[in-house]
Amino acid sequence: MSTDLIGYLYAATVAAGGIMGYVKAGSIPSLAAGLAFGGILGYGAHLASQDPPRPLLQLGTSLVLAGMMGARWSKSGKMMPAGMICIISCAALIRGLYTYNRHLLPTRQ
Repeated sequence: MSTDLIGYLYAATVAAGGIMGYVKAGSIPSLAAGLAFGGILGYGAHLASQDPPRPLLQLGTSLVLAGMMGARWSKSGKMMPAGMICIISCAALIRGLYTYNRHLLPTRQ
């Protein structure tokens, strides 16, 4: 299995969003959440890069982020940052499910 570059990019995007939230608004919770979720997603990308891939950490984290940011997006109606992270998290969730189904589920014979 090759390196999960998309997973690492997703992790970096989430971490950078937390840093930007801190720089723009001085939000320490945004910084903490962005760095925590970015770190978890980075480790998840490492696990998904193994042979066989183990995408479950990325799946769970993407599900949590999609739910949290989807609720914030629904409440605020603002595309940035909640809507963007929700959409990216949903895409990562779909990608993780594809990887899980392709590599980890037993095949029928």
